[in-house]
Amino acid sequence: MPESDTKRQTFEAEALPHLDTVYRVALRLAADESRAEDLVQETMLRAYRSWHQYTRGTNARAWLLTILRHTFINQYRKAKRAAVEVDIHQIESYTVFHDVQETDPEGAFFDTIVDDEVLRAIDTLPDGFRETLILSDVEGLAYAEIATITEVPVGTVKSRLFRARQALQRQLYDYAVEMGYIQRREA
Repeated sequence: MPESDTKRQTFEAEALPHLDTVYRVALRLAADESRAEDLVQETMLRAYRSWHQYTRGTNARAWLLTILRHTFINQYRKAKRAAVEVDIHQIESYTVFHDVQETDPEGAFFDTIVDDEVLRAIDTLPDGFRETLILSDVEGLAYAEIATITEVPVGTVKSRLFRARQALQRQLYDYAVEMGYIQRREA
């Protein structure tokens, strides 16, 4: 069997099963279907061209998401979009779901209420927070995998995730009350 056929077959067997995950993450990163599709196409093309660098049987999903992240960052830099500044102290100053926070430190609470409103709120997060939250809470990756993909220490992953969840809690408080997920707290 020619080498190109083997490459194609192994790529199809190990990389293509993760295409949906790559698209979901791209959609959340790009916040636009057309840009997400372009990102996925570029990611898969780069992955195929670099397939010889992939070690068969290892974590193809993490490898593809790393390529996706680098592709997104490169496109982001080329577009020269202005960076969004976030006042971390403002985000850290309070969290509104006090009754949920102590019983749900890992954010499983959001697993039950992820809908369009929540996804819109996620899309408004700054890139680093959004990326970490998507990889953790939407895609279910472990801290270590996220650290590898985003090229930051595990402690930074945890910090970004904590801050992203706090920002979402603040943004979604009225929505959560309206939907009956929590009761409005007394002032």
